[in-house]
Amino acid sequence: MLKPRLAWLLVFVPVAIVLELTHADPVIIFAVSALAILPLAGQIGHATEDMAARSGPQIGGLLNATFGNVTEMIIAFFLILEGELEVVKASITGSIIGNVLVVLGLAFLVGGWTREEQTFNRASAGLHSASLVIAVVGLMMPALFSFTPEASGFRTEAVSVGVAIILIAVYILSLLFSFKTHKALFRSTEHSEKPKWSLGRALGVLAGSTVLVGLMSEFLVGALEVTTEELGLSKLFVGLIVVPIVGNAAEHSSAIFLAAKDKMDVSVEIAVGSSTQIALFVAPMLVFVSLLVGQPMDLIFSGIEIAAVAFSALILGFITLDARSNWIEGAQLVAAYLIMAVSFFFL
Repeated sequence: MLKPRLAWLLVFVPVAIVLELTHADPVIIFAVSALAILPLAGQIGHATEDMAARSGPQIGGLLNATFGNVTEMIIAFFLILEGELEVVKASITGSIIGNVLVVLGLAFLVGGWTREEQTFNRASAGLHSASLVIAVVGLMMPALFSFTPEASGFRTEAVSVGVAIILIAVYILSLLFSFKTHKALFRSTEHSEKPKWSLGRALGVLAGSTVLVGLMSEFLVGALEVTTEELGLSKLFVGLIVVPIVGNAAEHSSAIFLAAKDKMDVSVEIAVGSSTQIALFVAPMLVFVSLLVGQPMDLIFSGIEIAAVAFSALILGFITLDARSNWIEGAQLVAAYLIMAVSFFFL
């Protein structure tokens, strides 16, 4: 009996192209494009996981998180071109809390279900937790500045650009710390599996999937306006919940699969490292991308978005403090996300 596989959804890629060419109902195009992105993101995850097998858990986790975030960056790029800046900012928030609470939560839950507890690298978890706190400061200060009498349009944009530069610098320094000056702290005892694909095949799948994700993302964004109106969903909810779930498929599958095999170092690196990368690198880079394409985006987030990221960073700090995990902690992380999702739905 054949087992269900995410790759079966690849059939929606040509379907989405046909629907777009025949100008079908935008709601159908939106749904089919979203379904098509899921297996493509999964293929990106498989390719980077195969490449990671050649480089060890820490670099492997970084590779997986980086290419896993490619999907979200492509979707965000097309949203910026369409002027949907609030949806972009919501997707940034949704990606951060989604990776910390859902991806890591499901990894703890699945990995710990048949085990008393699992362990992971304390230094890595601590570095990412601290980085997320810095990101919260970076999100909060521009928002607070916007309420001051001095907050002209130029000064608000200048604050956002300044904060973006600092966040990128912090991210680069954190990479230098973990891969160069203090790499001994992050050394893992886990053994990587042998690559299943050749390097050429992995790179080919990675390139092909990325191109198709770009095409599907353009279809998805083009149908966003009509879809939100017809389904009665707010753009904020789509940005906070729908876009991150679609974009995070690669991280979801890889982090949970590895946790089930008790490879928690790389699982945590993927889930939490992805959130850190979104907060410290992707979000600031999107500020500069928006300026280049003539659709300036600031880093002023709403109060509920900042609170969601802050609570996620706080919960992460508490749960990863002892560098041990079990299934109930995973359930608690997922529960925290569901509480936020219910609130976002009615915004």
